[in-house]
Amino acid sequence: MAANRAVLPAFSVMLLAVACASKPDDAQPRAAETAGEPSASAAPAPSAAPTLAAISPPPRRPAAPQCRQQPAQEFLLRKGQIAKIGASASEQRAIEEARRRSIEYRTRHYGRVSGFGRRSDNRHPPSFYAQRTTFMGLPLVVNRKVVPALACVEAALKRECAAESYRPRQVGGLRSENTFKDYEVSNHTYGIAIDIDPQLNPCCHCVGFWAENPVCRKKVSTPYERMAMPKCWVEVFERYGFHWLGHDELEDTMHFDFLGDPDRVLE
Repeated sequence: MAANRAVLPAFSVMLLAVACASKPDDAQPRAAETAGEPSASAAPAPSAAPTLAAISPPPRRPAAPQCRQQPAQEFLLRKGQIAKIGASASEQRAIEEARRRSIEYRTRHYGRVSGFGRRSDNRHPPSFYAQRTTFMGLPLVVNRKVVPALACVEAALKRECAAESYRPRQVGGLRSENTFKDYEVSNHTYGIAIDIDPQLNPCCHCVGFWAENPVCRKKVSTPYERMAMPKCWVEVFERYGFHWLGHDELEDTMHFDFLGDPDRVLE
């Protein structure tokens, strides 16, 4: 019995130790609180406002391409490729060379018209480069390399010729057939020509019904007086690489050819 009484206090101490070890966690201070973190009921500390130096500027947007003004390239003008009665041998050679150079250039840039140009310069026809677009709200199909130039013209017309009441009703671009005969190749077949309102802006020296327009019988000092399109339009077109065929012997006032460099339309 004495031995049993001696063991009892030690056994009680062991039970007390086990009970203390099994107390729930919330009876002990949380590690987070002892580390200095705020409790859930504590108000959050105000954050410091970022300084101007710490705010990175927004990324810069790339600048929009700018339209580049350019004249028509002289060697592409029709007047240098037309046969002349009584031309000397040297003049005739120069005319033939101008035709060859013009066809070669247009073939390389815009496609090969059947019967003209070398397949080695371009195996695709102009229709391969055809693109639907609009000009002054009207649908149009042209060579895709001319689309940026037309966009430059349209923007300038709206900016500089807004005072004019003229609004086109009809436009024409790419054609599948050559309307010229013999050695000439219309720029319509390359998709680089545009006609604007043929009934209002006549071609008085063209063949067929075109010359029958009553306006063509009117005596005038300049072709501008025979057309409805304002002179302002011609001036804008010609600043962006187009050539107005109203200057030509045909006096084709509806017609503009893009004869600029298609790789230099935009800055």
